[in-house]
Amino acid sequence: MIYIGVVGSASCDPETLNLAEAVGEEIAGAGAVLICGGRGGVMEAAARGARKRGGVSIGILPGTARSEGNGELTYALPSGLGNARNAVIACASDVVIAISGGYGTLSEIGLALKMNKPVIGLQTWRAVSPQGDNIPLIPAQNAGEAVRLAVNIAARRMKNEQSTRHGD
Repeated sequence: MIYIGVVGSASCDPETLNLAEAVGEEIAGAGAVLICGGRGGVMEAAARGARKRGGVSIGILPGTARSEGNGELTYALPSGLGNARNAVIACASDVVIAISGGYGTLSEIGLALKMNKPVIGLQTWRAVSPQGDNIPLIPAQNAGEAVRLAVNIAARRMKNEQSTRHGD
C-alpha cells in the first residue's frame, strides 16, 4: 500500500481547494492512502476528494481530540503534538505532495526532505540552499501528474527497499 501525504494551508482560495480535492480524488483512484493534517483548507478538500472516490484518508491532528478533525476524514488520529505533528505526517508518508501553502507547509516540506521522502510541488514553495542549490522539489502541473509521479516514485522506492532487504 502506498501512503501519500498531502500538505497545504488550512485556509486558502477556491482554486487551491479545487486542486486539493482533485489530488484527493486521484490518490483514491490510484488505490493509495491519503495522509494529511486533518484540519481545514487543503487537508479537508483533499480528504473530500478521496472520500468521493471511495478512498481512505488519515488525518494526523495536532490536538488531543478526534473532534478537531474535518468531517471528510476516514480516520482522525489525535497526536497531542501541536505543529510537531508535521514530522509524523512526513514520516508516515512514502511521498509528499505540497499544494500551495504557508510556513506550516514549508516545515512539512523540510521535514519530508530531511527524512529522504520525495516531495512533489503543486503551486508551492521554491527554495534555494545557502550554497545556491535548488531544493529538490519535483514540479507537477496538475493533480493527475502529481499523483502519477507520487505513485511511480513510491512504487520504485518500495521495490528497491524489498530488493535491498532480500539481497536481490
